Amino acid sequence: MKFSNYRFSTAPMMEWTDRHWRMFARTLTRKALLYTEMVTAPALIHGNLERLTQHSKEEYPLALQVGGSDPDELYKATEYVKDLGFYEINLNLGCPSDRVRAGCFGAALMTNPNRVSECFAAMLNAAGSQGPLVTAKIRLGVNDQNTENTLPKFLEMLRRKNVRRVIIHARKAILGGLSPRDNRKIPPLNYDLVQKMKNQFTDMEIILNGGLETLDQCIKQLSVFDGVMVGRAAYQKPQILLGVDHHVFRSDPPHETAFEALMAYQPYVDSVLAQGFPLKHLTKHLVGLYHNVPGARAYRRILSERSHLPGANWKVVEDALAAIPNVETI
Repeated sequence: MKFSNYRFSTAPMMEWTDRHWRMFARTLTRKALLYTEMVTAPALIHGNLERLTQHSKEEYPLALQVGGSDPDELYKATEYVKDLGFYEINLNLGCPSDRVRAGCFGAALMTNPNRVSECFAAMLNAAGSQGPLVTAKIRLGVNDQNTENTLPKFLEMLRRKNVRRVIIHARKAILGGLSPRDNRKIPPLNYDLVQKMKNQFTDMEIILNGGLETLDQCIKQLSVFDGVMVGRAAYQKPQILLGVDHHVFRSDPPHETAFEALMAYQPYVDSVLAQGFPLKHLTKHLVGLYHNVPGARAYRRILSERSHLPGANWKVVEDALAAIPNVETI
């Protein structure tokens, strides 16, 4: 049986899911759908498009997340990126940060479904029938909305616009009152409501996001939902990705151990260092690889203390690995 890549995806995270992390993630899983950091539509139109969308085929399957609230800008941005190889173009309707809210996009847009409808009409028109899938990432709702009433109406609007894949972060967003960090913890998870939406909107693909910490939790939820999206757990404890291909996609992973994966990452690290990038930009993605094993604290300390030094190279990683007993088997 062939499973679609969206069965397991990693969440877009600013300053985290950059190209260096995605290349590392590909040493752990071939199958999971990876997401870029969010890029705003104005930046794609007026900025350095090549730099903002830089990626390689080794990162596929890969989705681009876009932020914006102006239909004309989103149309242009979608036109600019539709032929660049991305599997999806995802509109951010879930970020609760004040900066994003000030730009009138992210979760704040959930209070304006008419504008969202116009945005998706523009994006779908630009993508065309042969372009990448256009998808949405949303919250249950915002602030004092009665989500039992507003969420199905919002999904019905998306269905009418022919948006057929929706990632739902199973929490409300509290705008102007909680930090993004607190918005990931304080609003309670409500998987039951997301399941109701899956049962109600059977012709839509509903991807569950929020609070998923282990692969066992993900597999359990895959019996209900079309897919799961994991955020910080995949970044802070990346060994979770080692089991994804085998347990979710029923296929062989690219490597059997974290050590093998890290050795496979070395040529990419060396190539980036040769371009003049500091080692710290790459090793920050490796800090959580040996989470909760003997020697993990020393491993993290060596990476953190030495990666920023002038001339730092792969020897720093080798020294950090030496702190993990029997590292080649883990």
